[in-house]
Amino acid sequence: MDLTLYAAGAVAAQPLRAGLTALGIAVGVAAVILLTAIGEGVHRYVLAEFTQFGTNLLAITPGKTQTFGVSGAMVSTTRPLSLEDAAALARLDGITAAVPVIQGNASVEFGERGRRTTVLGVNHQVPAVWQLRVRMGRFLPADDTGHPRAYAVLGAKLHRELFGDHNPLGQRIRVGGERYRIVGVMAPKGQLLGFDLDDTIYLPVAKVMAMFDREGLMEVDLLYRPEMASEAVAAAVRSTLMRRHGHEDFTITTQDQMLEVLGSILGILTVAVGALGGISLLVGGVGILTIMTISVHERTAEIGLLRALGARPNQILALFLAESAALSAAGGLAGLMAGTGLARGLAVLVPKLPVHVAWEYLILAAALAVVIGLAAGVAPAARASRTPPVEALRSE
Repeated sequence: MDLTLYAAGAVAAQPLRAGLTALGIAVGVAAVILLTAIGEGVHRYVLAEFTQFGTNLLAITPGKTQTFGVSGAMVSTTRPLSLEDAAALARLDGITAAVPVIQGNASVEFGERGRRTTVLGVNHQVPAVWQLRVRMGRFLPADDTGHPRAYAVLGAKLHRELFGDHNPLGQRIRVGGERYRIVGVMAPKGQLLGFDLDDTIYLPVAKVMAMFDREGLMEVDLLYRPEMASEAVAAAVRSTLMRRHGHEDFTITTQDQMLEVLGSILGILTVAVGALGGISLLVGGVGILTIMTISVHERTAEIGLLRALGARPNQILALFLAESAALSAAGGLAGLMAGTGLARGLAVLVPKLPVHVAWEYLILAAALAVVIGLAAGVAPAARASRTPPVEALRSE
């Protein structure tokens, strides 16, 4: 108790110096909290973007690759994925829906209005597999995949750009020079990693393959029962396609794999930006080291008097360590309040920037502040504890 009061009195005796020293730690802690809040916010945002389509999904893309990420990027293969492949996969046990996918870009025209937009060739099972909701009308009907009717479904933004507030159902539009009848409009969905799902038109997959003169699909998405293991589903898919293709010229990507890779990458990102804030903490530690060294030099006579009165070296050591811990703790507390306040203020000022303050990073930042403060005070405290009392009193 006496040690605590003595250390508190020593800190209070130099309020300006103590405040400036604690400020260095406070800035470091606030920087760690703010940067990790941004990193954690981005982490959660990206994972939420992927999981909004569900977690029991599996994607097959043509071409053999070991790289996991956004599917649909690999399109070259010795044998393309076909509509027959998609139909065979849809018949597997545990598969509840399958969506063959092909993507392109074309001009969509209605009257005098036109807009170049993303064209997705899919089938009728998109709402179930991708968890999309139809706002008006219906989605594409369950036609024969090889001979579908010329129906189209508009994304929310495309509907607004072409028709405004008017009902487009039954209207005919031109896509890539061909006529289609609108049967539905999708509810707003937003963007997925920069891809605007609302500025999209959905057409039958066979029509889009013919439109872009493509022989194969870019991707086949499978929805399987939630109770099934993704590894078992992937094994069944691999076996089926290898029988059809003769060898493994495709890539299977499970949602678990994508989330695992994304989680590890984004976790590294969060730690990296937090480490940048940690540099400020180290700078604050250097400030404590400097101030405590000056303090030991200025209080040489005081140290000698304490030693002459019977204070042991370990008590002197504890005294100066308590001072450095008090400075770092005060700075850490101020940094915690400033960091959380800045993070919340940033979320209000820039609502599109994902910010999330994680408690584990708050605790880590506060603990680091105290540890760095103690580490910075060790050398000056050790020097004070080794000061001979006679020489210290003589310096007065």
